[in-house]
Amino acid sequence: MCLAADIPLIESGTAGYLGQVTVIKKGVTECYECQPKPTQKTFPGCTIRNTPSEPIHCIVWAKYLFNQLFGEEDADQEVSPDTADPEAAWELSDAAARAGASNEDGGVKRVSTKDWARSTGYDPVKIFNKLFRDDIKYLLTMDQLWRRRKAPVPLDWAEIEKFETSTSLQHAGASQVGLKDQQVLDVKSYAYLFARSVDHLKARLAEKGDGGELIWDKDDPPAMNFVTAAANLRMHIFSMNMKSKFDVKSMAGNIIPAIATTNAVIAGLIVLEGLKILSGNLKQCRTIFLNKQPNPRKKLLVPCTLDPPNPSCYVCSIKPEVTIKLNTQKISIQVLQDRILKDKFGMVAPDVQIEDGKGTILISSEEGETEANNNKNLSEFGICNGSRLQVDDFLQDYTLTVTLLHSEDLEKDIEFEVVGDAPEKAPQKPNEEDGKAITDGKAITNGSDDGAQPSTSKASEQDDVLIVDSDEEMPSSSGAETNMDSRGLKRKLQDEAESVGVKRICTEQEEEEDDVIALD
Repeated sequence: MCLAADIPLIESGTAGYLGQVTVIKKGVTECYECQPKPTQKTFPGCTIRNTPSEPIHCIVWAKYLFNQLFGEEDADQEVSPDTADPEAAWELSDAAARAGASNEDGGVKRVSTKDWARSTGYDPVKIFNKLFRDDIKYLLTMDQLWRRRKAPVPLDWAEIEKFETSTSLQHAGASQVGLKDQQVLDVKSYAYLFARSVDHLKARLAEKGDGGELIWDKDDPPAMNFVTAAANLRMHIFSMNMKSKFDVKSMAGNIIPAIATTNAVIAGLIVLEGLKILSGNLKQCRTIFLNKQPNPRKKLLVPCTLDPPNPSCYVCSIKPEVTIKLNTQKISIQVLQDRILKDKFGMVAPDVQIEDGKGTILISSEEGETEANNNKNLSEFGICNGSRLQVDDFLQDYTLTVTLLHSEDLEKDIEFEVVGDAPEKAPQKPNEEDGKAITDGKAITNGSDDGAQPSTSKASEQDDVLIVDSDEEMPSSSGAETNMDSRGLKRKLQDEAESVGVKRICTEQEEEEDDVIALD
């Protein structure tokens, strides 16, 4: 909206001890979409269901289990052993046969996890033994999976009740040293917690009546207890160190701790950049990174010059264009409108016209005009590999040209893929290495763990980011020319003196010193 209204935007974000502030101005600086964003990390279904190797795999499985038992069922979130796992059989044909058998089961009617749980009256013991004993024993029959891995160890409720707890805990709610949510309990305590949470969620589901569903929420204690218990029991089965409820909640809810001092520093920097804009000194605005550790110059705050717009950006370039790879025979007009244009590209009321010489209207923002097209596939309108669409969003004064590439090789569960075409001539970014060295080119945004890794103060990573105090500044133009000339001369001297180790070292040191950037 700021780009459409040509209003400067001060964009910022924090992630733990890290933070960043930058200014976005139409036609002057990069916008938020000028640099590609990393895709959200996903895990293969066979890893979640058959061979978890990290705690996060067990936590994802536990969240899937919550939905299978109490929430909206999703075929892609199945929790039972995956008999079609290609790694479980030596021959591909054998894997295909297993997949077919898993769907047929010799004529035995298959029921969903929720239907089975209902048939047991949501009995916690039966659910426990099915998930943590019977399913694990079935996994052990896939002996190919365990030739190079440690095999899982099934848990039986009757055996668990004979366990002696490592502390005085007989129930998960008993007191222990330290904060309650940061305690790691034993297997017996997690089994009891699992049973109690199942009973609690069963009662809540009954209150909603037939067809009712629960929604998992990290801030809902019974739901969080269920996921914590189920995940830890599975971690124990697969020989992993169990996690506290606090740790499970952080991973399950994608939580990055908020640090008050970080937010205060970034808020102050936002105000400083705002003052520059209000006083008409946009050229003095900077992108500023806040690091966890000081760099070699003992600086926590590292300012960098603002990068110019990316000429190939589909949002802020003069003639925005984007290329999308999809299957034109499977993607419907409804998916194009909702998932691609609105969700991916942030449009509000798009009008879509095919560039076929006829001006065929594919989608209209006027209600009722093109609703008959919604369930039709793109190929039914003659759209094929290389077809171009003209998309207008009048409400945002935004026009986008979309080139479609037909592909039948997209990965499973991926409906489309935005293809990033690099510009013919990359824009000049003189401070790109200096500025991006701090966060490896990743801007930090709220709610994202991208770039939330602790930064370090190793000279090998940051020694060419040098902060120049105001009393040390040099005129940028003449300084740049002098540096360029001196660099060229020193490179020649270095080539001529390669055989002399001492001279080479001196030359390299002098070249490093020339990487000083004058900043306001």
